[in-house]
Amino acid sequence: MNAVQIRSAEQALNVGTWLIVCGAMLYSVLTVTPLMRAHTVDEWDWTAPILPIVVDAAVVIVVRLDSVLARLGGEGGRWPVVLRWMTGIMPLALNTADSALRKDLVGVAVHAVAPLLLIVTSETGLAYRRAITAAVNGLEERERAERRRREQEARERAEEAEQADRRRADEEERRERERREFDARMAREQREHEAALAREQAEREERAAQVERDRLAAVERAEREARERAEREREQQRLDRERREREAAQRAEQDRRQAAEQAAREQRERQERAERERAALLAAGPVNGKQPEEQARRTVAAAFAAGVPVRQAAELCGWSVGWVSTRYQELRDTTPALEGASR
Repeated sequence: MNAVQIRSAEQALNVGTWLIVCGAMLYSVLTVTPLMRAHTVDEWDWTAPILPIVVDAAVVIVVRLDSVLARLGGEGGRWPVVLRWMTGIMPLALNTADSALRKDLVGVAVHAVAPLLLIVTSETGLAYRRAITAAVNGLEERERAERRRREQEARERAEEAEQADRRRADEEERRERERREFDARMAREQREHEAALAREQAEREERAAQVERDRLAAVERAEREARERAEREREQQRLDRERREREAAQRAEQDRRQAAEQAAREQRERQERAERERAALLAAGPVNGKQPEEQARRTVAAAFAAGVPVRQAAELCGWSVGWVSTRYQELRDTTPALEGASR
């Protein structure tokens, strides 16, 4: 049984004991008070409940102090025993006195139940509490012994761990010393190896430098030859470009002259056609009727170009002088623009 179960049992004992005590006290007050009132002067009837209350208070003191002493594992001596039996016998006598005086055995037996139960409960509760206290003390002693055993085992394990740590430290120190010696030997061999590698590296670098110098010299020669070839090629390209530019300029000049000659020929042809047309229009002479407007406009334009007066131009086309004057003015307005465009 563990401590939790023991505390639960002790709590159940306390609750049950106090229920019995409270019930017995209430029953005793209700039973003894009529007896005390019957044997008390009428003026003091109000004091009848005092005696059962005093006796019940003694019961409470006995039960409470017995539980405390039992829990602590102590003994109160003879007087607590006397008080415990007095607090049991007095309620028994007071509760059964009225029935005993009336020689009512059934009443005596009925009223003796609560006091006897209180007496037995007090003694039994005290024995239970002492047994529980002994069990708790034994459990605590076993727990203390278990703790001491665990502490002893822990100390032994700690000592063993300390010895193991010392052995590990000694072993680590030995391995560290061997490692330092091995590292020193390896470092010495490494330095010798690195020195040999450095010499070989220097020789390789010297050979590589010589090869690089030869390569750079070859590259420099190749670059110089490439620059000379590039100069020659650029010079040849420049000469070819200039030759192509001259040929292009000559072709452009020749094309321009041909275009100018073609334009001049076309201009002369247009002028010749215009001269022939004007000559034909002027040679037709005055008309009897009005020419169609389109033909009249061509006739007026030819007369204007030939410098014919307005009246004579009106006779040639058959239209009025005013209409011909208007056409002449339009031709004068457009002629400068046409001349500027032809130029």
